[in-house]
Amino acid sequence: MAAQFVLNIFIAFLWMMFRDEDVLRVSTFLTGYAVGIVIVFLMYRFFGKKFYLHRLYAVIKLIFIFNSELFQSAYLVLKTVLTPKLNLQPGIFKYETVLKGEWEVPLLALLLTLTPGSVVMEVAPEGDVFYVHAMDIVKYKENLLRSLGKFEKAIMEVTR
Repeated sequence: MAAQFVLNIFIAFLWMMFRDEDVLRVSTFLTGYAVGIVIVFLMYRFFGKKFYLHRLYAVIKLIFIFNSELFQSAYLVLKTVLTPKLNLQPGIFKYETVLKGEWEVPLLALLLTLTPGSVVMEVAPEGDVFYVHAMDIVKYKENLLRSLGKFEKAIMEVTR
């Protein structure tokens, strides 16, 4: 992917030289960069890897998924806490993940811990099992499993 980026920058500088302007302008460089994106996109299959802007799109998508899950879980926790009679049943459940590696597993644990109402208490030494504490395991376990599934899929798009 680095070769695609370097090629795109090279195309942008070539575009600036072919325009033959007296002054170097940022707008000319950005136009050349946009033309380079199109050219590299048409040629990316020759590199044998994904198009390099795909990873940027996946990161932005992961950020939006996290923000969505954050607001949904914050709303549920706020709604639960503000009820007149608290009837919580906190608990711990085991979650087996398909993620591997030194970036994927900690990122999933961090994203889940940052969402209100849940905390990753422990990760197995192999990195494939999480022990998650839920504020109310009866009500919110399905929501947590759905969130974990979304996070896993988005993380795999970013890292693989």
